[in-house]
Amino acid sequence: MNAKTGEVAEAGIDLERDIFLRTLLRELSGVLEDVVGLDDAAGFISVVGTAMGTQIDQEYRRALQVDQLSRDQIPDVLVDLKRRIQGEFFVLEETEDKIVFGNKRCPFGDKVRDRPSLCMMTSNVFGRIAADNSGFAAVDLEETIALGDPGCRVTVYLRPSDDLPDTAREYYKV
Repeated sequence: MNAKTGEVAEAGIDLERDIFLRTLLRELSGVLEDVVGLDDAAGFISVVGTAMGTQIDQEYRRALQVDQLSRDQIPDVLVDLKRRIQGEFFVLEETEDKIVFGNKRCPFGDKVRDRPSLCMMTSNVFGRIAADNSGFAAVDLEETIALGDPGCRVTVYLRPSDDLPDTAREYYKV
């Protein structure tokens, strides 16, 4: 290694694969939000989130050796999957009809700030897993780090109702 190459390799640059990929997603979502608007950008990211939710659900079912997650396993799986990708989700409240999650750390880290379309990953992954195992889910992103809240508050409704918030996105078993 010559001196110049060593100098570059030792430069204090905060760049590695995880930061690169999170920055890539941040910039991609920003371009989408700017070019097609927030709603359409969220729609595109929702398609990706749905596919990922299906894959993650299948992986958990395989690992747990079940055909379908039980009602009790759904919140555990949702918290665990976020933990595995360095989020910090936890259950705040749970009833038969809904699960309310809190979150202190986004898997996208600081790259999620001002990129609310990225929150569609959480909505769609949670919605897809919950709906495919319970028949229905609606996800309401009540507070998000992306919009400047100190944490996230995400409610997953497990039964259809006329009382669902207008901001909740509905998911059905496929």
